[in-house]
Amino acid sequence: MKKKLWIRLGIGILGIVFIANIIASYYFYDLAIKREQKDFLVDNQDLQVSAQAMDVFLKGGWRQWVSSQQFENWELETDDGLTLQGYFLEAKEPTNKTVIFAHGYLGKGRDMGLYGQYYYEELGYNIFTADMRGHGKSDGEYIGFGWHDRLDYVDWIDMVIEKNGPSSEIVLHGVSMGGATVLMVSGEELPDNVKAIVADSPYTNVYDLFDYQMERMFHLPDFPVLPTTSLVTKLRAGYSLTEASALDQVKKAEIPILYFHGNDDTFVPTEMAFELYENTKSEAEIMTFDDSSHGEAFVIHQEEYVKKMNAFLTKHMD
Repeated sequence: MKKKLWIRLGIGILGIVFIANIIASYYFYDLAIKREQKDFLVDNQDLQVSAQAMDVFLKGGWRQWVSSQQFENWELETDDGLTLQGYFLEAKEPTNKTVIFAHGYLGKGRDMGLYGQYYYEELGYNIFTADMRGHGKSDGEYIGFGWHDRLDYVDWIDMVIEKNGPSSEIVLHGVSMGGATVLMVSGEELPDNVKAIVADSPYTNVYDLFDYQMERMFHLPDFPVLPTTSLVTKLRAGYSLTEASALDQVKKAEIPILYFHGNDDTFVPTEMAFELYENTKSEAEIMTFDDSSHGEAFVIHQEEYVKKMNAFLTKHMD
């Protein structure tokens, strides 16, 4: 009798754990991946940046510069029926050089005007940026963390070449989620027009990023919630957290890659940038910055940042 009681009790506990795990997995899917307001990022200590950087992000002259430019609106129809919005600005002087930007989590294409102004005014590039699926004016009910977006960017690349001509030379430049996105693009079969990639503050893969953030924000281990969240993501968004891997993609890369990362980044740990760099198949360089947190190096170390970037671009753009 006691044995049966213990068996029933054990089954009951396992059932409760199973149900709790499912509920938690859907909660984390909605929290991080579903397209909606993300209150958990408000007052997140890992995203705090210096007053200098915050002032530039929120009130910098680049915002007025973006507003004053006459961007062409481009549209892309994806294979899964989404309409994505892109924005192209032709250089002041004719050029075959174009930078294609990828923005960060919860951002939008025009946020990359912070970098675009430099490419446009100082380097004389055409600039293209897009709202990734689930962001800005683009369709999408989920955030792809770069995985489905990588194929969207292959299509955007083809569109740039189609519109600007076969002699186009392209550099991909992404920050944070955008940095991981351009790295995911690097593992695809790309036209020879893509000459270089700049990845600022990228993560290795989505599973490892979530594992790191679950520990920091919720003090929880990855198992069993994260594998189940990955399954929920596969069912609802069409990708798993493990397959969304910049690390796997750079192991196949043929395009030269320049990595930037802040040494004080606690949102995406700097170790991830070094792991990516060490596993990159193509020619790669890395530069890290002291006293720099997530995605702020371009603002507070701009002289060193652009010096390194310009040398890299001079080397790889014809």
